Amino acid sequence: MEKKTLLSIIIGLIVLLLAACGGGGEEASGEAEETEVIGGDLEGATELTYWTFVGQHVDLFRDAAERWNEENPDRPIKLVAETYPYDQMHNNLLLSLQSGKGAPDIADIELGRYANYMQGEPQLEPMNEYIEPVLDQAVTSRFELYAKDGNYYGVPTHVGATVMYYNTEIMEEAGVDIDSIKTWDDYVEAGKKVTENTDAVMWNVGTTDFLMDFWPIVSQRNSDFFNENGDVTIDNEVNTETLQFLHDVIYKEKIAEITPGGMNQSEEFYGYMNDGGAASILAPIWYMGRFIDSMPDLKGKIAIRPMPAWEEGGNRSAGMGGTGTVVTNQSEDPDLAKEFLAYAKLSEEGSEKLWTVLGFDPPRWDVWESEVVREDNKYYDYFGDNIFDVLLDVRDEINTLNITEKTPDVATEYNSNTAENVLRQQSKSPEEGLKDLAEYVRQQQ
Repeated sequence: MEKKTLLSIIIGLIVLLLAACGGGGEEASGEAEETEVIGGDLEGATELTYWTFVGQHVDLFRDAAERWNEENPDRPIKLVAETYPYDQMHNNLLLSLQSGKGAPDIADIELGRYANYMQGEPQLEPMNEYIEPVLDQAVTSRFELYAKDGNYYGVPTHVGATVMYYNTEIMEEAGVDIDSIKTWDDYVEAGKKVTENTDAVMWNVGTTDFLMDFWPIVSQRNSDFFNENGDVTIDNEVNTETLQFLHDVIYKEKIAEITPGGMNQSEEFYGYMNDGGAASILAPIWYMGRFIDSMPDLKGKIAIRPMPAWEEGGNRSAGMGGTGTVVTNQSEDPDLAKEFLAYAKLSEEGSEKLWTVLGFDPPRWDVWESEVVREDNKYYDYFGDNIFDVLLDVRDEINTLNITEKTPDVATEYNSNTAENVLRQQSKSPEEGLKDLAEYVRQQQ
């Protein structure tokens, strides 16, 4: 294990030097390096190393390791959980797999980076024996994100189901019944009542995080940025129409405004929303934690409902964001590593822990009605008790995303230039903006 750790440090130094020369994005800051050992005092324990870029994920694996060791005293594990900054971890992992040395037993891979690990023959262990038995009880589109040639390599951390969060106090003041909002047309009409009868706007459109508006609406409309063959489709008619819609709710319908801070995950936005600046937020279920941590004054005022459909009978949700956890082919005991990973995230209890420990919507929908998941907690206390009722209602309306190695290029260019030019500066039309974006992505190697 010492050799693995030493090599990972060396690779990390190389990556940091490269990053310093080439500059880094916002994700490069990430988590600080930290190591935690669970079960280190158990005699005869098999060591498994776990890499992640999210310190919160260690909470889940710590809980799983402790439960495993209690239930399997004859097969204890010593889990070495190592947290690294986002870019450093992903680059270390990719270099380790390519070199054939230094990779951990288990690792998290963020969705936007996952395609990089699927090039050629994946250096990961298939998880089919654990995933296939639960697929008929799960949101399968989230597992397809981490599959190739019939093999499932990654275990998703959540569905990331996108919903609409309504400020009921503002909506009631505006005279709007939120349950009457079925389509985006209904939503726009409700927004006009909000702007006419309150001091708030209906919505905010971001310019630095398309995960919270543009992409989910594109996905719910059965479109994407790439087709199944990986060809760029970002400038297709549906996507252009969708970006035009986002432009129009701001400047034509006047029910929305540019998101303060550029995104709804900024301190500027949290203060704005906490003070009643807008009547609704479009975001995945995992955004609930942002409300609890950063918008305490809205407790008891936020109701969760499905996304408005683009047309009657259309999809009312989209799966956004995600992390797939994998077992590398360098694990000295891959069978144990795979069994433990399945225990931590795929078993019934592990799936329930995704909710009770992390507050995420588990990919296995069969646990959404379990007594454990329905027990009172801080999320029900803040949002009410219908969270999983909404998810059950839309579980079959979540499309698979076509993620490629160029997906990060789409995100970077859209968040840096396209949204700025089309939505804030209005210097380009939606059609022009997306054509420029598509051409930029096609030129990336």
